[in-house]
Amino acid sequence: MRLGMRKVMVLVPGVVVFAVAFGAAASAKGLSLVETLLMSALVYGGISQLVAMELWRPEWTWGAIVGLAVVTATVNSRMILQGASLQPWFAPYPKALNALHLFFFTDANWVIGTRYRAEGGRDLGVLIGAGLLLWVVWILFTGLGYWLGALVSDPRAFGIDLVMPIFFAAMIVPLWRGRRAAVPWVAAGLAALLTAKLIDGYAFIIVGSLTGAIVGAFSDDAA
Repeated sequence: MRLGMRKVMVLVPGVVVFAVAFGAAASAKGLSLVETLLMSALVYGGISQLVAMELWRPEWTWGAIVGLAVVTATVNSRMILQGASLQPWFAPYPKALNALHLFFFTDANWVIGTRYRAEGGRDLGVLIGAGLLLWVVWILFTGLGYWLGALVSDPRAFGIDLVMPIFFAAMIVPLWRGRRAAVPWVAAGLAALLTAKLIDGYAFIIVGSLTGAIVGAFSDDAA
């Protein structure tokens, strides 16, 4: 686990800014500090938490709750493909233990774990250690963001809304494997952009993910 924590340190600054942005957004929406910290500790959903803040309402109806659930489930649907890529790694362990492992599963430690395994590593502790450290950092800096958000009337005026796309763009840099391997990335990006242009909402995440997966499957080298 310590190796995973060391490896993920390079991504911690980005997660810090990300967590501060969520804390500031939660403060702006009127959540209490305890509610904000509990959401980060128990949901630990990163981007889906920020999307939830975009849809947060002072008063709730059943329709608004269902809408929030559908949108956040759509945003998190990328985890299905990421989780599938971990199946060979998780398979030897009991399902109950894997459920605990998956609680600490995020985009960032998935990047760290995937690269480690591609280099021949097999210690699952690397994936868990990276996720555990990020969980602690996420909670701590959510609190700092909440405090800062109470001082800043409009967090977007400081470019906080740009944190999310910059963070995800930086995360894919270590996964670069050359032009041929980048074809699924380009296809996914174009499909997502086109879908976002034509369809309101977050369907572009699913369309982009599936397009990248399908193109990747057909362009992969034969075994």
